[in-house]
Amino acid sequence: MSEGERSAPAPQVCWYGDDFTGATDTLAEVARAGLRGLLFLGVPTPEQLRRAGPLDAIGIAGAARGMAPAEMETELRAAGRFLAGTGARVLHYKCCSTFDSAPHVGSIGAAIRELRRHMPNPIVPIVGGQPSIGRYCSFAQLFARAGSAPEIHRIDRHPVMSAHPVTPMHEADLRLHLQAQGLSGIRSVPHTAYPRLRQAADAPALARWIDQIIETTDGPVLLDLVDDEQLAVIGRLIWRAASRAPLLAVGPSSVQQALARAAPPGREWETDPLPLAAAAGPVLVVAGSLSPVTARQIAACRRYARQPLQVERLLADPDYAARQAQQAAAALAQGHNVLAHTDKPSAAVSAQDTAATARATGRLVADIVRTSAHAGRPLSRIGIAGGDTSSQATLALGLWGLAFRCVLAPGVTVSLTRSDDPLTDGIELMLKGGQMGGDFLFDELAAGAA
Repeated sequence: MSEGERSAPAPQVCWYGDDFTGATDTLAEVARAGLRGLLFLGVPTPEQLRRAGPLDAIGIAGAARGMAPAEMETELRAAGRFLAGTGARVLHYKCCSTFDSAPHVGSIGAAIRELRRHMPNPIVPIVGGQPSIGRYCSFAQLFARAGSAPEIHRIDRHPVMSAHPVTPMHEADLRLHLQAQGLSGIRSVPHTAYPRLRQAADAPALARWIDQIIETTDGPVLLDLVDDEQLAVIGRLIWRAASRAPLLAVGPSSVQQALARAAPPGREWETDPLPLAAAAGPVLVVAGSLSPVTARQIAACRRYARQPLQVERLLADPDYAARQAQQAAAALAQGHNVLAHTDKPSAAVSAQDTAATARATGRLVADIVRTSAHAGRPLSRIGIAGGDTSSQATLALGLWGLAFRCVLAPGVTVSLTRSDDPLTDGIELMLKGGQMGGDFLFDELAAGAA
């Protein structure tokens, strides 16, 4: 970042999301903390920064979760250089709350190796849970809820994540999981070691404990998280370390929750964000996720005309893709909500197939949006299910930023698009990961929800 670009006050925090859906969840958390934030869909240009105005939090939504380590290194070198150049004290690498990754794709270890080069602090806090969405880390073991079901599963026995088509989670101990990605020497701090922080008198003991952790740690430190009350302890540790030197912190959006709990009182909402009202026109939802949670959401919705998509034909036949875009746009023009969803493949899916499907589905979203707009019926609300599909669709739409609109469900954010193209600027856009939201999420997107 040039000296001219740094004339504005430095943001308090910045973040890189390894997929677009998770990056919008972090955008919601910084907004909840009363910070002025914007999520850029790439390293912003000086003109985009100018249009964004003063910001307390700057994010970049990326696609590192689906990249090989060499590709990640290139992507994160540019992002890390820019984000460190903002002057923020904390750079948050936002990974999925289930930590699904592997040595060959989406490697969190590779991300840490690159990004810590840009932040001089030797300590790298890794926050291992997010209770607000049913993710817990106890004695370095990761546990997660599946969708909205109440049961909690150890991650290597999770009904979805243990069988993920690209990055199956076969190890619950995050130290071993990340060690396999080249991150050695991880220190683990169990939640049973955390000092109590119930009253002001507890603060000095907590400060001494935090200083001892900081002074005796050189490298990554995994912090358990099983209860929301522990967020303030973790947040104080991160802020205290960052006051000595800018640092890299790793984990889901609980990193921002912890920072908000521990930060001194700051801005509050001038007004509460308005709840999502019923859509003023037809709603388009495109689901590229094969998660059982998304499958239940597709089966439960009642407010949409369903449009199944045959993946093999979508990949191989441009005429088929064009017909699908025209079919969806025609139904939308008649005032119908449309839910287009990919079918389940008959054989095992490779990482290359997953990436190709996401690109094709993302192009389909953009084609439907532009076909509708050119026909004089622009869409004002869109939903996309699936992290890879979300990433590809936002790129295909030519967006450069997302501003916070509201939270539709835990882990599901509705944003307002920022684009140089008036056809795609100002759309209410819901991006959701495969595991997020209740069964009736898509209907709530159309009908509105308090």
